Amino acid sequence: MTWFYDPRRTYEDNYAHGPFGTFAEAAPGAPSEAPGASFLGRPVRSAFGIPAGPLVNAAYCAAAFRHGFDVNVYKTVRAEAHPVHPFPNTLAVHVDGRLEAGRTAPLRADDRLDGATSISNSFGVPSRDPDAWQPDMAAAVAAAGEGQVLVGSFQGTRPGSGVADRERAYVADHVAAARLVVEAGAPVLEMNLSCPNEGTGALLCFDTAAVARIAGAVKDEVGDVPLLLKLAYFGDDAALAAFVRATAGIVDGYAAVNTLPARLVDADGRQALPGEGRAVAGVCGDAIRWAGLEMTARLARLRDAHGPFAIVGVGGVLTAADAGAYRAAGADAVMSATGAMLDPGLGAKVRAQP
Repeated sequence: MTWFYDPRRTYEDNYAHGPFGTFAEAAPGAPSEAPGASFLGRPVRSAFGIPAGPLVNAAYCAAAFRHGFDVNVYKTVRAEAHPVHPFPNTLAVHVDGRLEAGRTAPLRADDRLDGATSISNSFGVPSRDPDAWQPDMAAAVAAAGEGQVLVGSFQGTRPGSGVADRERAYVADHVAAARLVVEAGAPVLEMNLSCPNEGTGALLCFDTAAVARIAGAVKDEVGDVPLLLKLAYFGDDAALAAFVRATAGIVDGYAAVNTLPARLVDADGRQALPGEGRAVAGVCGDAIRWAGLEMTARLARLRDAHGPFAIVGVGGVLTAADAGAYRAAGADAVMSATGAMLDPGLGAKVRAQP
């Protein structure tokens, strides 16, 4: 099996030579039907696509649009260049059933990716310099056809210890990144608050006061451009409710979830991914579907009290039925990364659902 992002190749090799497999082949003919759904007020053929992660540049985004994924997210960018974690980044993660939030026992991970439905996501949010990614993102925006939307994902970079006012600098860096994404023409923004590679114990999405400050500053900068917040799994209902109360009046919606963290080891019990700070990695795929569905349902209940806002359901969507379950739980749009790589025809299958 050849995935459109090939985890057996380095990130740079994928960036330069991908996409692979079906995404590299001629696309099926364009559908004749008019857009029949909507996403943040925009008509779309289906409110289904691929989240930030595997669509690393415009070539990947264009292929996703051609193959029936209609709402796609360009991989998270920054206001300055940032390196990728060492290879490998994606391993098969062997989970018996679902991955529980807060699990401390290690999980075995290896390179036996054929047939794997749960995988690691350990890239470190690499970003090229804006001089490189801005024109490429503009090309990805232009690749969207009728009834399709490109979402620009971004995040701020934490300032170093030598910066005098680190909090102000962190806010300013988010604003700068958002401005650059808008300049590239992205019609929807997603602020990534939840990358597990940034340190699972200090994810920005769990600092409600900081998020409210940053989101407010970003929204002041981007104006009417819709802004989504990408969240991790919240284990505490009160914390999630407080987060929504503080931000629902600022932003236009929430996307959840962005993996679950786990400690990964090889068959000998050693750290599976090389390098400092990589003992824990984000896990995506089948093992986390429960978390994404639960977060979608909880956000939907909070929307009744604090809405309106959009909900993007993400996590473990491997089939069209999984996408339907997210819609039933309250999602306005659904996205799939692992499932899309396993089945590049998944977008067309979701489109075909009544």
